[in-house]
Amino acid sequence: MVHELGKKSSILNHFIAEIRDEAIQKDPLRFRRNLERIGEILGYEISKTLEYKSTAIKTPLGEANAELMAEQPVIASILRAGLTMHSGLLNTFDRAENAFVSAYRRPTGTDEIDVMVEYKACPDLSNKTLIIADPMLATGLSMALVFEALLKNGTPRKIHIAAAIASRDAINMLTKNLPIPADIWVGAIDEKLNSKSYIVPGLGDAGDLAYGVKL
Repeated sequence: MVHELGKKSSILNHFIAEIRDEAIQKDPLRFRRNLERIGEILGYEISKTLEYKSTAIKTPLGEANAELMAEQPVIASILRAGLTMHSGLLNTFDRAENAFVSAYRRPTGTDEIDVMVEYKACPDLSNKTLIIADPMLATGLSMALVFEALLKNGTPRKIHIAAAIASRDAINMLTKNLPIPADIWVGAIDEKLNSKSYIVPGLGDAGDLAYGVKL
């Protein structure tokens, strides 16, 4: 299931607008913070789908009943841009386990895209809820390869993908080709990719805007 949260009016749309705005993008601290806030909102929406249990809480004046999460999810982020949203998701799920995977586009000299997955730090995922964060889903190839790499650490009970902006091509690719169905939570879906497979209008390179231009 695909959840495009930007279709409903909320403060999320302000944060999406700011990460797109080339003038505001000149402030990397604000860019990172906006992606962090987007992660917090996506995490809140995902939290509504999790399992809860009734728990008695002792207060200074008596006892209160509360519905608490039955378990914390595992938050996985694609390095390096995913770190911004990872912080926001971790603010929401503050006792979550964490996983990190590196994925990057390797130049091929052609129009083809070659994505390399080189590093992974991940707990056992068996029968857990997994949230995979990446601010931009352009072609969907990086997410699909990371998805496959993470499954080597066990089969989760439920998988969520969290992104700020996605292309329509990426959404179609992931919904059709993932080995296990996942819910996709995204702020906005853009309809086009350019010749370099960047999302249009998108926002540019999220990793460079957050952490500086790489060689």
